[in-house]
Amino acid sequence: MQYKNIKRQEGFTTEVRELIMVNKFTLYVDADACPVKKEIMDSVKSFGVQPVFVASYASFSPDRQSTWVFVDQEKEAADLYILNHAGPGDAVVTQDMGLASLLACRGVSVLSDRGKEIAERDIPEILNRRYLSRKSLATGRRIRGPKPFTEKDRKNFSVALTNLLCRLDH
Repeated sequence: MQYKNIKRQEGFTTEVRELIMVNKFTLYVDADACPVKKEIMDSVKSFGVQPVFVASYASFSPDRQSTWVFVDQEKEAADLYILNHAGPGDAVVTQDMGLASLLACRGVSVLSDRGKEIAERDIPEILNRRYLSRKSLATGRRIRGPKPFTEKDRKNFSVALTNLLCRLDH
C-alpha cells in the first residue's frame, strides 16, 4: 500500500487518519440522504477500501458498518467536512451537484448516487441547470423533482462505483 500525502491531520479522528495512512485514496460518502449505502459497502469489500460516511448527528445510529463521521445539523455541514478533507485522488459519492462541482475541479473523482461520474467539463452545465431551476422557483413556478430511485439506478451505481474503484486502485 502507498501512503497518501496528508496536509492537515488535525481535523481527522484517529480512525480516519489510520485509514488514510493505509489506503491510496479515501472514499467519502455524503451520507445524510444517500440511498446507496448498502451498494457502497458491497462494492468496496473486494478493494479493501473503508469508506468514510459523513452525516449530521440527526442520522446517528449505533447500528452501522464502516467509519462514520458525524457533524453538526447545520445546513451544508457534511458538505463542508467533505470539501475540507477530500483531496486530489480521493473519491466522493454525493447527490449534491454544488458539492460535486467544487470537488471535481480539485481532482476529486465524484460519483452521483445514480452512477454518473461528474467531471470538471460537466460543471458549467450542472451549475447552469441548477441556476435556472432556482430562478424558476423564485418566480413561483413549480419544477419537477428527481425521478423515483429504481433498482436499475442501484445497479448502474454499483457498476460505476466498481469501475471507479478499479481505476483509483491502480
